[in-house]
Amino acid sequence: MNRHVLRYIILTLALTCLQAVRAQVHISPLPEKDGPQTSDLYNVRVRPYSGGDWLAVPVLRCDVNTRRRQQAAFAEFDMGEPVQVQVVRRNAPFHDVRVRPSQRGISPIVINDSTIELILQRPEYLSVEFDGDRFHNIHIFANASLPVVADEPSPDAPDAITWQGVASQDVFVRNPSLIYFGPGVHRPKDLPGEEIKIPSNCTVYLAPGAIVKARLIVDHAENVKIIGRGIIDHPLRGVEITFSKNVLVDGITVLNPAHYTIYGGESSDITIRNIKSFSARSWSDGIDLMCCRRVRIDNCFLRTSDDCIALYNHRWWYWGGSEDIEVSRCILWPDVAHPVNIGSHGDDRNPEGETLRHVRIHDCDILGDDADSLGLLAINCGDNNHIRDIRFERIRAEGLRRCRPFDLRIFQSEKYNRAPGCCIDSIAFVDFTIAPDVPDSCILPSRVEGMKDHPVGRYTLERVSPSLMYTPRCAGLP
Repeated sequence: MNRHVLRYIILTLALTCLQAVRAQVHISPLPEKDGPQTSDLYNVRVRPYSGGDWLAVPVLRCDVNTRRRQQAAFAEFDMGEPVQVQVVRRNAPFHDVRVRPSQRGISPIVINDSTIELILQRPEYLSVEFDGDRFHNIHIFANASLPVVADEPSPDAPDAITWQGVASQDVFVRNPSLIYFGPGVHRPKDLPGEEIKIPSNCTVYLAPGAIVKARLIVDHAENVKIIGRGIIDHPLRGVEITFSKNVLVDGITVLNPAHYTIYGGESSDITIRNIKSFSARSWSDGIDLMCCRRVRIDNCFLRTSDDCIALYNHRWWYWGGSEDIEVSRCILWPDVAHPVNIGSHGDDRNPEGETLRHVRIHDCDILGDDADSLGLLAINCGDNNHIRDIRFERIRAEGLRRCRPFDLRIFQSEKYNRAPGCCIDSIAFVDFTIAPDVPDSCILPSRVEGMKDHPVGRYTLERVSPSLMYTPRCAGLP
């Protein structure tokens, strides 16, 4: 074989291999203007652990903690193999650094007094905190590479909507199979309320680098997908799912909504996974579901200024009770309120009430609390609700300031409801752990509190620290 041909073949193979390695790390492009505000707190780079050039990752600002709003940061990329991540703290040298959740076992490699490196073997959602500062930290979102799906609709198809630029006008087609947001900033100026309604049998794709400044509404629809790596930037809400079924929300980031990140009402067969969200306003919950059934929430990162996850019965226009809800592998970080809050709202006008049942929350990490003596895992049963068959399993908590681990209450509150709940029954707490570095003084006794004629029923604790035990009582009784 001619040596020049052989050299060409070797060079071609080498370039092919290099391109394959590069493809294992993907960085979303950042719009040149009108996109999310960048942060000057950190620089972040990433490269395959097997070798290759460093790639700069955009670092964006995220606001946290509505009580005293602070500017944190986040950086996001996709990885298809182990990677090396470098973080540079720009504003001051540091003396100590910590990576959480601690359960991940990721130890930072200190390069100098401003730089660390992380070796990530798999996709991770992490908080990197220098000198104990959790309000100006950087969040690292290392996503799994987007899968290639052969049967997804094409943006070039005649029944596809391709959004272009910040002032898209009449881009609509009847019964679209796809709404495609490419890289860049998208604001629907000709739609009232900066909202986009999604019809049935439609996929909404937010491409890497897409910034959508609108809420996405799925109402009286079915067979809808909202997927991708784009960002919904400062919307009223991120995604609303009402009176709908068979809806998937996967992979997007919701940045500082005014209200909920994802809101479900009287809907069924919903899957929410790989969602990242920050909020810093009053009532800015993470995922709130009202009278929903057959819901799966998996691998989400929710840092919120109200409840991270709230499960209710009747509220507003939604009736019918709630059941069959699973939450798994989520990272929950409420700067205000609860990581999990169940049962506050229901149909008090119905003498029989509504039932919320068959809920499993497992393999989750809680990274903090709001230091206001609230329950981390709270069942607040009001409005004639019946709450049954709730299981919390393998929950890990750290970074706590002042809280109750568990809070089971039948209550009535002038602020939230007009009647007490009916019953709480068949509740299980299994394998609940608090990090050993949390001082005992930060942990208040858990509470089990019924009312006269409305006692709390059966509950069990398995493999739970004795220090978290409590004495049941009834409010208003001696």
